Amino acid sequence: MPLSEKIILITRAREQSVEFATRLKKFGAEVIEFPTIEIVPPLSWRNVDRAISQLKSYDWIIFTSANGVNFFYQRLNEKGKDRRSLSGLKICAIGPATAEQLKKRGARVDYIPKEFVAESILRGFKRMGVEGKKILLARAKKARDVLPEGLKKMGATVDVVEAYRTIKPKGGALRLKRLLRKKEVDVITFTSSSTVTHFLDLLKKEALKNLLKEVAIACIGPITARTVREAGLKVHIQPKEYTIPGLTQVIVEYFKK
Repeated sequence: MPLSEKIILITRAREQSVEFATRLKKFGAEVIEFPTIEIVPPLSWRNVDRAISQLKSYDWIIFTSANGVNFFYQRLNEKGKDRRSLSGLKICAIGPATAEQLKKRGARVDYIPKEFVAESILRGFKRMGVEGKKILLARAKKARDVLPEGLKKMGATVDVVEAYRTIKPKGGALRLKRLLRKKEVDVITFTSSSTVTHFLDLLKKEALKNLLKEVAIACIGPITARTVREAGLKVHIQPKEYTIPGLTQVIVEYFKK
């Protein structure tokens, strides 16, 4: 099996790592789940609640992650509403995993970009034309501003609401350093920029290049890869399709070579 005897570290949130770990194990990998992020609700639901109370005023709602879908619908239900509250709105999902969460809730997804990044959403909306449209963007507290700023430049009104936060779990630094010093990891996988930054925080006083010298770094997409490179590290593995199945496949291909 192509990943036999390979040890792969997954840094994504624990509740999201099951599918990835299962796929890797099917190819013979040994998986270490080491979440460097934890997904939690926002400190205040005020802005989400305000948006929910005026959903009929929006033309589009954009979800940039499955987490955004999960927490937004959770709050929608807590406010005594359901998917019918979104009838009349067009829905954009950044990629297939996000779209899948929406479909599970009975929502119709009107647009998924060809590439699963904010820039690709903007290209699609530019073709459709959004001047004068009102758009709701439900996302993480910490996120790039390229999407809301780009939409505003096209003449849209954009309300950005914090549907969830990513925080750094407590502890784990000693265990991580021990794994890397003993050369017990073959691949470290990153599925978001926050997984990278929190991972680096745990190792901030270490000589990173020496510690990771024999470790392949795998990133789900270009934004995550950019965060790794900005830290002075090399990205060895990156899929053309920015999904967990895509990332799994290129890891397999990397070791087949």
